[in-house]
Amino acid sequence: MLRKVLTAVALMAVAGCTVSGTSPGGDGKIKVVIGYQSKTINTVTAGTLLRSLGYLEKRLGGEYTVEWQDYDTGAPITAKMVAGKIDIGSMGDYPLLINASRTQGTPAARTELISITGYNLRGGLNMVVVPPASTARTLADLAGTKISASVGSAGHGTLVQALEKAGIGDVETVNHQPAVGAAQLESGGVQGYAQFVAWPGLLAFQDKGRLVYDGSALNVPTFHGVVVRQEYAKGHPHVVDAFLKAQIDATRYLHEHPVEAAESVAEATGLPPEVVYLYNGRGGIATFDVTVKQPLRAAHEHDVTYLKRISPDFSGVDLGSFVNDTYLRKAYGAAYDTDRASTANAAAVTGTDATCDLPVSDPKTASELWLAGEDATRSAATPTCLLRQIAAAKGAAVKGAAAEGAAAKGTVRAAYVPDTATGTRWFADRSVWLKDPSADATARFLPFTTQEGADAYRKTHPKTEPIAYESALKAAEAGGDLR
Repeated sequence: MLRKVLTAVALMAVAGCTVSGTSPGGDGKIKVVIGYQSKTINTVTAGTLLRSLGYLEKRLGGEYTVEWQDYDTGAPITAKMVAGKIDIGSMGDYPLLINASRTQGTPAARTELISITGYNLRGGLNMVVVPPASTARTLADLAGTKISASVGSAGHGTLVQALEKAGIGDVETVNHQPAVGAAQLESGGVQGYAQFVAWPGLLAFQDKGRLVYDGSALNVPTFHGVVVRQEYAKGHPHVVDAFLKAQIDATRYLHEHPVEAAESVAEATGLPPEVVYLYNGRGGIATFDVTVKQPLRAAHEHDVTYLKRISPDFSGVDLGSFVNDTYLRKAYGAAYDTDRASTANAAAVTGTDATCDLPVSDPKTASELWLAGEDATRSAATPTCLLRQIAAAKGAAVKGAAAEGAAAKGTVRAAYVPDTATGTRWFADRSVWLKDPSADATARFLPFTTQEGADAYRKTHPKTEPIAYESALKAAEAGGDLR
């Protein structure tokens, strides 16, 4: 299937014009063409959010006009870069490898990876969901079924590795664009859906899918990054510098204004803000950092092997010549090496938990509550403390419902908890919960993204017991003083 993707890329390149520099736009300005994926919200600092903030245009000044081209996946961006019709593009780790593979043999079209947008060190940006009514509880339960994936995408790469790790060989992968695959899952055309950010979270939020495999279980980093045509970068280093500085500015804005950024991206894409925030908010599944970190480079080396297995048309990539952070070092400044060595999330959940009277300082347990009518989220020290906050908010909303309606201020928009074992952030009401009677009162309820994850935890923690979300809410509320 990947062969079809690569062939399509090659055909589009042949059909396109010869590679050239920027071309005059209709207004006489020099045009810079940026390819991005608006709904792939792990790339927003180089696409959707960057565009809405206007940072690139401000840095380039009046001499340039920026043309933004939006696509569902990385393949068409690569095709247009080969044809010289896109100057800078952003895409996921597997599409980046395909991009390098398709361009490395043609000097005029050769591309370079110049920055990262966001990453997850365990692989949590890619997931597999099933219909809510499916009997499947693990990935192994999908043996003998059809799973939708965008062939050659980051989500597909995770699926291939996960199936191999689980020893599952009899799965038919059906090549779909993300939206088409989602429709197929809902209609019963496929039994599973393997995709990248933000599609799994969207389907779960809409109650159209249930998470059955969390990519974090693979424990292989996944990321998205920015590529530029090498010839273009050499001829227009000031444009590349402006882009990278604008991306750094957008990343800082995302860290400092997470709710506003989520709402901006939601408005531009049509995605629910609650889903955007799941990935891009404080403590989100994605860590936004432009530096090219060593674990991500190592993961790319690891991914090459799997792309070769997917299709013999992919012969490999010289990552040493593909990855070039020289431009980024210059744009970033003296702190580059220090920040490159760190994997701490600059947008961690912090603050004080008023319910439990505890500091919110441990990213392994820090949780968040987003209430209607509030322009900031509330921090919780642990998932148990979060449950108490939710119960209190629901009680207050019920009291005010008669006067203000079902959408009254104080109703819960979303609540976020980290998986007890992997740390993957997920919706509290879509999580699988366990109760540990022997644990401290503020750490008694434990969330997991999947049933498989909860079952694995119980094997090593036999005192834990399954508990439904609503039951956990009531138990937490009745727990009284949790200090």
